[in-house]
Amino acid sequence: MDQLFKKRNQELKEFSSWLKRHKPKPKKEIPDNIFKQCDACHESIPYFSFVENNYVCPKCGHHMKISARQRIRNLIDEGTWREYFEKETSTNQEHFPEYDQKLKKAKMTTGMNEAVICGIGKINQQRVVLCVMDSHFMMGSMGKVVGEKICKGVELAMRKKLPLIISCTSGGARMQEGIDSLMQMAKISAALKKFSNQGGLYITLLTHPTTGGVSASFAMLGDIIISEPQALIGFAGKRVIQDTIKQELPVGFQTAEFLLDKGFIDMIVERKDLKNVLSDLLSLHGGIL
Repeated sequence: MDQLFKKRNQELKEFSSWLKRHKPKPKKEIPDNIFKQCDACHESIPYFSFVENNYVCPKCGHHMKISARQRIRNLIDEGTWREYFEKETSTNQEHFPEYDQKLKKAKMTTGMNEAVICGIGKINQQRVVLCVMDSHFMMGSMGKVVGEKICKGVELAMRKKLPLIISCTSGGARMQEGIDSLMQMAKISAALKKFSNQGGLYITLLTHPTTGGVSASFAMLGDIIISEPQALIGFAGKRVIQDTIKQELPVGFQTAEFLLDKGFIDMIVERKDLKNVLSDLLSLHGGIL
């Protein structure tokens, strides 16, 4: 009997060892970055397709958000970009709770010091001053330093006698900075008035989303106003406006297409065509009005 038990135990050990050696390997999960879901049509698209298509969905044409540096790479001739005011950054002057941590996180995740990048580069060999806002940095909110950098960008265009392009995207004012944030609307608008009086050409590019104080000021002050397709453009949300005026609003009233139809913007241009369209406009106007 003992011999039988020993033999049985040995067989079980050998079988267990065999199972371990021949255990099927688990199937590898598909990495998250292989596919990306479109925000509009919700189709899963191979990530490389988005990259090759300038982050525009190949299925429905939806223009995804892109970073400021990606925008600069798309528009500016290679090797011609020079950034200005890159070290300027916000501080927590109002001692707003957790603002320091939010600034630190935004800097780490974006590699930027603020929500806008300004500089000089060439678009098809034509020099321009370009300011690009980035919604990945605290939703592109317009704090004091954002306003100061854009003002300096306007002054740079005046000093160099160059055309000015501002690529806008924002969730509005940066509440952590109180009145300092709200004052940027007036400050930038005043600088643009001086630029206009000197005959400077100012082009605005509205991207998704452009809202709040940005849309209420410099975003809509361009001599030529361009938007990417389907961009959300407006001041306040639909519910806030309807509750205020006690009226139903038209479907899609804050889309680029609706604003083009009503004459608020001049043209809608797909991302793949933006560089050439801007180049044509610069050539047509010679950098001045």
